[in-house]
Amino acid sequence: MLILVAMAGLLSVPVAVLLVEVIAALKAPRLQPFEIQESEVQESNAGKQVVVIVPAHNESSGLVPTLQDIKAQLGVRDRLIVVADNCTDDTPAVAAASGAEVIARDDPERIGKGFAMGWGITHLRQDPPDFVLFVDADCRLGDDFIGRLKQVCQGLQRPVQALFVMQSPDDSPVNHSFAEFAWLLKNQVRPLGLRNLHCPVQLMGTGMMFPWNAINSVSLESSHLVEDLKLGLDLAAAGQPPYFFPFVKVTSVFPTSAKGTESQRLRWVQGHLATIGKFVPRLLATGLMRRDVNVVVLALDLLVPPLSLLALLIVATLALTSLVALLGGPWLPSLIAGGNLVGFILCILLAWSRFGRQVFPAREVLSAGSFALRKIGLYRRMLTGGAASQWIRTDRSTPN
Repeated sequence: MLILVAMAGLLSVPVAVLLVEVIAALKAPRLQPFEIQESEVQESNAGKQVVVIVPAHNESSGLVPTLQDIKAQLGVRDRLIVVADNCTDDTPAVAAASGAEVIARDDPERIGKGFAMGWGITHLRQDPPDFVLFVDADCRLGDDFIGRLKQVCQGLQRPVQALFVMQSPDDSPVNHSFAEFAWLLKNQVRPLGLRNLHCPVQLMGTGMMFPWNAINSVSLESSHLVEDLKLGLDLAAAGQPPYFFPFVKVTSVFPTSAKGTESQRLRWVQGHLATIGKFVPRLLATGLMRRDVNVVVLALDLLVPPLSLLALLIVATLALTSLVALLGGPWLPSLIAGGNLVGFILCILLAWSRFGRQVFPAREVLSAGSFALRKIGLYRRMLTGGAASQWIRTDRSTPN
């Protein structure tokens, strides 16, 4: 009985965290005093320099629109640097032709986005800027993106994360509607709830701005598959927890091929689960010993696994505990498991009704179950050693 109670009870933690975040997100965000209005942006940013770093690994085919968006928002003293990391295509030439500074990195033994980010920071130590902004090579920036982030980063003097949204590409042969909703829940709803609770958030990999002293104080050189999560946790442990600013947006698109979709999701899931196992126990211990609420909050937030995996775990636990109860065992584990399912469904309904109607229409609700079931193959592949182990450019080719 104790084992079954422990199984169901452990799942109650991420469900409770998810429910609190979703409920907190239902209240619309308000601008804080340091998030001043547009008329004051130019004055507050006067004399401050931002360097935009774009890590790029074989990204020549889609790099130009990203660089154009960035260049259109740069100030007189600002710089744009493309880190061409272990490229075998013409990414360096494309970036240079688009007006970016290019620093090439050739180290096939150490491939990873974290290594590329660290290479850029090392380069900047010769002439440090006030702020550093990381933007992925396949992203598009919203209006006044750089100026607003610089403004908030200056006011807080801590890392700032913009809203990062993944969207379905036009005429995509792959149905991404539920994935788009799951992404919205992860990158908008939950961070918005944490913001409304005056708590820090996880970093999202792009649209991240840092004061120079903060980004220069942590180690970036890593092959970790979700280097953004690791970086945010390291900064929180160092007293620089990331802040969420949802009023500016950076967007990217899901892959248009089944192969690209699977590899991307595999990388995200594997990296997230590895981060949970490696960092959460240490972070919880550190936060509790220091009485640091920010560190504890990020550790608890990280305990929420990918949506489809959480759903599968909840359903499997309920089925197992119910079977044991029907065979004459205790009912308490199945009651806890049933409560987890009710709480999870409530989370999804609240998030969908407030944020997800447009990206995930009600007529497609039945696809959510099939989406989760298809993930079983992905998790099996992870367990049998088919997971990604390094930075691989996502396949965005359209199938013939």
